[in-house]
Amino acid sequence: MKKHLASDRIFDLLVNIFLVFSFLIVLYPLLYVVSSSLSHPTAVMANKVWLLPVDFDLMSYKAVFTNKQIGTGYLNSLYYMVVGTVVSVLLTMLLAYPLSRKEFYGRSVVTKFILFTMLFSGGTIPLYLVVRNLGLYDSRWSIILPNAITVWNVIIARTFLQENITDELYEAAQIDGCSDIRFLISFVFPLSGAIVAVLGLFYAVGQWNKYFDALLYLQNQALYPLQIVLRNILIINRNTPSMTVDVEAAIRAQGLSETIRYAVIVVASAPLLLIYPFVQRFFVKGVMIGSVKG
Repeated sequence: MKKHLASDRIFDLLVNIFLVFSFLIVLYPLLYVVSSSLSHPTAVMANKVWLLPVDFDLMSYKAVFTNKQIGTGYLNSLYYMVVGTVVSVLLTMLLAYPLSRKEFYGRSVVTKFILFTMLFSGGTIPLYLVVRNLGLYDSRWSIILPNAITVWNVIIARTFLQENITDELYEAAQIDGCSDIRFLISFVFPLSGAIVAVLGLFYAVGQWNKYFDALLYLQNQALYPLQIVLRNILIINRNTPSMTVDVEAAIRAQGLSETIRYAVIVVASAPLLLIYPFVQRFFVKGVMIGSVKG
């Protein structure tokens, strides 16, 4: 018995050491990016930054936030994230609910059809033509609607509804004369807070990081999300040193370009890093959906 307990302690110790080591591997790049963004450009160019900021300087953040498009990009990304998440969660639940009901005739065929779209797609050009012919091109809806539903999220929601919305509850509601729409609004959504939060997290992260759709469908710079704005800033600062004649000025510009890159990463990642701790427990529930209960 003692040997067994000793082996358990050794195992727990090794697991903890591995977890701490993994945590440090993930943490160090984040600290390095933040420290580099807060360091003087010359220190970054000289590779003096290792863990903490060297010659504390906010020059890179001043260069980023003096760009007027940053504020517009933030507001646009916030709009796409909020509106897009609400639309996506609503459409996903409306699709997952009938697929979770045994009474829905032909649900296996519909499920297979949906899964087919998960494996095969028409490609970028047909999707671009559809968006353009529907009149969505160069509008906010071109970022929200084309990829509003993710098949994997539909499967997760369907599994959750099958396990948590019992047939007895549905039959009791039918006996009382409750319609499917009323049942969905009065029972399904109130009892599905966990999966709604999980879907909201998934879709919010996807909307905030969405980049390629805006590059394809938007021409009006006033509609650009933050990711496109930051990309343009990086391209401009990457080209600046090559146009400078003075060597010292070129070195300073190159150093500022490097720190701006790190500042851009921090600026783009900060909102999600601040939100994630508050929804982490829902994320864990989402990972456990459909798992084997012991």
